[in-house]
Amino acid sequence: MSKSLLLAAVTAVGTLIASTSHAEEFVFSSWGGTYQEAITKAWIDPFHEKTGIDVIQDTNPEIAKIKGMVDTNTVSWDVVTGGGDTLSRGMAEGLFEEITPAMVNQDHVLKEARQPYGVPSEIFSTVIGFSTEQFPDGGPQPQTFADFWDVEKFPGKRAMPDSPSEVLEIALLADGVPADQVYAVLDTPEGVKRAFDKIAAIKPHVSVWWSSGAQPVQALGSGEVTMAIGWNGRFQGGIDEKLPIKMTWGQSVAQVGYFMIVKNAPNKDAAVKFLNYVVSPEAQAEFSKYVAYGPITESAMSLIDDERKARLPSTPDRLENALFLNTAWWGTHATEMTEKYTALLQD
Repeated sequence: MSKSLLLAAVTAVGTLIASTSHAEEFVFSSWGGTYQEAITKAWIDPFHEKTGIDVIQDTNPEIAKIKGMVDTNTVSWDVVTGGGDTLSRGMAEGLFEEITPAMVNQDHVLKEARQPYGVPSEIFSTVIGFSTEQFPDGGPQPQTFADFWDVEKFPGKRAMPDSPSEVLEIALLADGVPADQVYAVLDTPEGVKRAFDKIAAIKPHVSVWWSSGAQPVQALGSGEVTMAIGWNGRFQGGIDEKLPIKMTWGQSVAQVGYFMIVKNAPNKDAAVKFLNYVVSPEAQAEFSKYVAYGPITESAMSLIDDERKARLPSTPDRLENALFLNTAWWGTHATEMTEKYTALLQD
């Protein structure tokens, strides 16, 4: 082989190795189950096909794990997901990168959903799910959070989240506090005590304190519990799988899901490209095909058919009975409330 041909071959191989070693990728961590499956089908797979960027997936992005990575400078996750409480706690701890308008344009995103350290991904609601075997059609079925506490009219074991976000609000709603007064009540020591006393009253009837959104669905489907507080998309997934489950929209706590970039993420540029893809109206409309969560931009609604809209938590009639989670309140009080809640569960 001539020197020129040899040099060309070596150059080609070197170019191939360089291009392979520098292929763009980032690590995405969410909460598994039907939620992460929906993200994969609606956003991750199409994003990879469009850009060629590889997305490596992981699960359970708990705040403690993220903090451990940031504190020890061993960050391996780039994008993590969570609700408003996760966002607010992470902001308080300095765990997330600021996402500026130059990085992600959110002009078309609902103003109520915008946050400087997270990109809104969907609207979801916390509702009551119940067993149709225990509470069949034609008989009394729970409608409000007060019904969840009424173990005489609606007997059986319960499932509740193992973290306080949404539960404090639900406890006060169950105790008769109007939705527009919940956070004013929680701003007082007496109001916090009232919420925790209400939770303590139902605690003997709770057999599952869940940390994963799939758990209350599984507990209802197996008959371990007759009623659960959980996320509407998870319950809808169980209903679609023909489990004996229904959910009620009599009352709900609505909140926004967020995608955050972890502080000092090693693949920040690729992560930003992904977030821009997620907030596009077309991608937002696509998500509702796979899980019953609503879009965070009104322009996506015209791309969603009426049958799918009927499954979403963000229709006007459902939001009329909803309390929106106050992210700012949780940003201030998350640590204190989590300590109190953990102590109550361990007592």
